[in-house]
Amino acid sequence: MDENGQNTYNVLDITLAPGVAAPEAGIARNFYTTSSCGVCGKGSLDAIRSKTSHSPAADDVVVTTSVLATLPDTLRRSQKVFDSTGGLHAAALFTADGRMLVLREDIGRHNAVDKVIGWAAGESLIPLRGAVLMVSGRASFELAQKAVMSGIPVLAAVSAPSSLAVDLAEEAGLTVVGFLRGANMNLYSHTQRVKHQ
Repeated sequence: MDENGQNTYNVLDITLAPGVAAPEAGIARNFYTTSSCGVCGKGSLDAIRSKTSHSPAADDVVVTTSVLATLPDTLRRSQKVFDSTGGLHAAALFTADGRMLVLREDIGRHNAVDKVIGWAAGESLIPLRGAVLMVSGRASFELAQKAVMSGIPVLAAVSAPSSLAVDLAEEAGLTVVGFLRGANMNLYSHTQRVKHQ
């Protein structure tokens, strides 16, 4: 980290050997189509940050710890395909009082989230003010970015968030809850939305 607290450990300074020409400035990894998480195909960390008109920063929703504690079990009980395969991730949207709006499963975490947000778009619910996105795995940067882009104020996960996810959450006004397992949970960003009860 530099003196301003900015991430510097994902930056490389390269000196080319004598006689080696620098690559053209326009060189970038590009794909025509992809079903990837949103990071693949990007040439730098700065390129993966997207702007949104649905920022969750102003959303003043409050979720209690008692409601959050119920979400993992509700998610797991609703995973129909996981019951028969044991190999799928799930994502679900909940209201702040714990009512599940939709659940989707997929072999990829980011695909399950895309299905949930796609459902919400089809229902004209975006921006998803007052919503909690619960995921069955870890809270990666990609999932945090998808939550921010659709206006979701709270992202909860049964496992750890990545440091990039927490950095983005801090910048964008997203609350991240990790290691949510029953009454145990860690709060990583914008904790004012979580009330102990």
